Amino acid sequence: MEKKVVELFAGVGGFRVGLNHISSFDENGRAIENATWEFVWANQWEPSTKVQHAFDCYCTRFGKENHSNVDIALVDKSEIPDHSLLVGGFPCQDYSVARTKSGEKGIEGKKGVLFWQISEILEVKESPFVLLENVDRLLKSPSNQRGRDFGIMLRTFSDLNYNVEWRVLNAAEYGFAQKRRRVFIFAWKRTTEYNDMIKTHDFNEILLANGLFARAFPIDIDNCDSKYVNEVDINVDKYSDTVQMTKKFENIFQNAGVMIDGKVYNRKVTPLEKTPKFLRDILDKNTDLEPFFLNDTQLEKFKKLRGSKKELRERPDGTKYFYTEGSMSEYDSLDSPGRTMLTSEASINRSTHIIIDEETGRKRFITPIEAEKMQEFPENWTNTGMPQKRRYFMMGNALVTGIISELEPFLSMIIENEK
Repeated sequence: MEKKVVELFAGVGGFRVGLNHISSFDENGRAIENATWEFVWANQWEPSTKVQHAFDCYCTRFGKENHSNVDIALVDKSEIPDHSLLVGGFPCQDYSVARTKSGEKGIEGKKGVLFWQISEILEVKESPFVLLENVDRLLKSPSNQRGRDFGIMLRTFSDLNYNVEWRVLNAAEYGFAQKRRRVFIFAWKRTTEYNDMIKTHDFNEILLANGLFARAFPIDIDNCDSKYVNEVDINVDKYSDTVQMTKKFENIFQNAGVMIDGKVYNRKVTPLEKTPKFLRDILDKNTDLEPFFLNDTQLEKFKKLRGSKKELRERPDGTKYFYTEGSMSEYDSLDSPGRTMLTSEASINRSTHIIIDEETGRKRFITPIEAEKMQEFPENWTNTGMPQKRRYFMMGNALVTGIISELEPFLSMIIENEK
C-alpha cells in the first residue's frame, strides 16, 4: 500500500515534520523532506482569526497545492483524496488542562464536535489507518461522568469497523525536552492485514510488546502494576448507541489500552525511560536576547504569579470560597526538561517559562526558536512573517514532532505490508 497521508487540523505541519523527519528547509523556505510519506491533502482553518497564520506557514514550508483553508465542516468529504493514513491533532480546547473543571465541555463543546468531522471522513473515505493526538485529559472527560467522551469515541470507531490502540506518552520520558503528556490514538480497519496479524496476540502482548506504541516506546514490563487493569465491552445492550452512552457510560480509562471488536482492555503501564533533553540542550545561540530579558515590572508580576496564594473569591451564584495555589520556583531549571508549553507562552502568565541567562544572570523568556526546539521543529520554522506572539501560540498548539518521528518506521512497515 502506498503511504499517502491526509492531515487534518494541520496547524504548522507537526505530523508532516515528524513523519518525514524534517530538520531543515531550503533557501526558498521549502521543507526538506527525508522520508517517503506523500501528503495528498491537508486542512487548516482557524475560526477565531482573520489572518490565517498557521495555514500561511504550512504553505510557505510545503507549497499551496492540495492544502485547504476552509472550515472542515463545509468540506465535501467525498472530494478528499484517497489515502492510507489519516492524521490529526484535533482541537482540544474543551479538554485542556488550562480550563477549569467547571468550564470543560468535552465532546459536546464547540471544538469537541470536530471529532464528528473525523468520523464523517472515516465513514465516507474508509481510511485504512488513523493516528490522532489529544490532551490526556480526554480519557477522563467530562469531570462529572469520567470516561464518557473517550468511550463514545471508541464506540464510534467500532461502529465504523475499526479497532483501536491508545497510549498516553510523556515526551520527556522518551528523550525529549518537554514534560508534555498527550494521548495518541491509532485505529485501523478490521479488513486490513495488520488487523489479522495483531489479533494473533492477546491484549497484554499488544500493549506491552507487539502493538505500535510498545514497539516505538518500550514498556518497563517488570514495573507495571497489574492491579490497574480495566475491561469493558462498549457494545453491550445497555449502550445500544452513542446517545445511550452519553446518558449512562462511565469508565476509568488507564494510560494504555486496546479495543478489539468492541471489547476494551486497558491497563496502567510504566515507560522504559530514556534520558531526556534539558532546556540547556536547546538554548538559542543565534538570537539577540536583549528583548527577552524581564524588566522590573515583569519581574514583580511573575514573583506574585509564581508565589503561593490564598484568596477569597466569589462564585457566579454569590457564594464565597478560598482559592489556594502552591508556590513554584521563580525560574525554570536549565537542567530539566521544560514544563508543558501552552499557547500563552511568553505572556505574563504563571505557566510561562522563565530561565536565567548564564552570562548575565538575568531572567528572560524563552525565544521563539527555543519554543520550536521544545517541540522538535526546525529552527525558525514559524519565522514566516507572523507576529512573534503568534509564533509562540503555534508552538503551544503543536505536538512534539519527535514522537511522530519515533512512530514513523513502525507505521511505515505496517502500511507497506498491506496489499
